[in-house]
Amino acid sequence: MLYDTTQLALERTIEGAAGRQAALAANLANANTPGYQRVDVDFHGALSAALGERQGLERREAVEGATFAAATTGEGPVRMDGGTVDVDAESARLAANALEHQAAVTIARARIDILGAAMGVR
Repeated sequence: MLYDTTQLALERTIEGAAGRQAALAANLANANTPGYQRVDVDFHGALSAALGERQGLERREAVEGATFAAATTGEGPVRMDGGTVDVDAESARLAANALEHQAAVTIARARIDILGAAMGVR
């Protein structure tokens, strides 16, 4: 295995954050759609569960198999039209998620650069 479980978890974090970004953007796009229920992707919970108490190969397989699906949350104030998207809260979530995504990309890239330097590849 060229990459360790930490690198795999970082890559899966990037995937999960990208999925969450799409869900949050969809919420904002549908903020004025009557009856629209906000959705979110709980990739943090999925990765935490995968990393849990497992060790070695079992942990790696759990991280690889973690799924990130958009689901309605039941959160948010219900507006008169039945929608549950709060534009301000959703915008804040979108910005925070973008920062988390960028941080994971930066860390993953740095780890790859370190591995390349150790192998004498530049």
